[in-house]
Amino acid sequence: MTDGPGGDLVIVSAGGFGRETAEAVRAMNAVGASWRLLGYLDDDAALSGRCLEDIPVLGGLEELKHLPNASVVVCTGRPDNYVSRPLIVKAFGLPAERYATIVHPTAAVPPSSRIGPGSVLLAYAALTAAVSIGSHVAVMPHATLTHDDVVEDFATLASGVGLGGGVRIGQCAYVGAGALIRENRAVGSCALVGMGSVVISDVPAREVWAGVPARYVRGTSIPHEQR
Repeated sequence: MTDGPGGDLVIVSAGGFGRETAEAVRAMNAVGASWRLLGYLDDDAALSGRCLEDIPVLGGLEELKHLPNASVVVCTGRPDNYVSRPLIVKAFGLPAERYATIVHPTAAVPPSSRIGPGSVLLAYAALTAAVSIGSHVAVMPHATLTHDDVVEDFATLASGVGLGGGVRIGQCAYVGAGALIRENRAVGSCALVGMGSVVISDVPAREVWAGVPARYVRGTSIPHEQR
């Protein structure tokens, strides 16, 4: 990986999030970055050898061993399986410096905020002041993170999420599209907040909450070995 935003890059997953990340890479290159996007890695054999928006699917995840100098960004995760990223990162066993951080040029990131390796911020995401984003975090378009928010590793903030000040999002948590989190509240690790929810109380780890205001729905269905 180079010191700046550039060099060979592969995206793990040719799904929707991976393709959105590829578009963010194109946008970064248009304003001065120099990523050489080699293609996608995806274990779906039906995709191998295909091109998606002119970007090839190179093969399964095992192909990474043939690309020892490429930077990597892992773009898996959906509401019914939102803890896949840590499993892939653990299986790769790569040092942190192999992971690219992708920030769309329209995202607002002030100097007081930090973003960990492997994280992705898509178009018009906004960080206001002293926001801390961990590693391998997915921040979708138009998400707003206000002062002193902390988002732990592998969490996902879907499009249009709004966090009040001082919110903490736990490791591997998933906050659904359009959800709002009141200031100084916490969403626990591996928890799931339903789309459009309004969270005014802390959400415990490994629970599903939804509604306005958000209330407990059930425990998560995450298999034990994925927690």
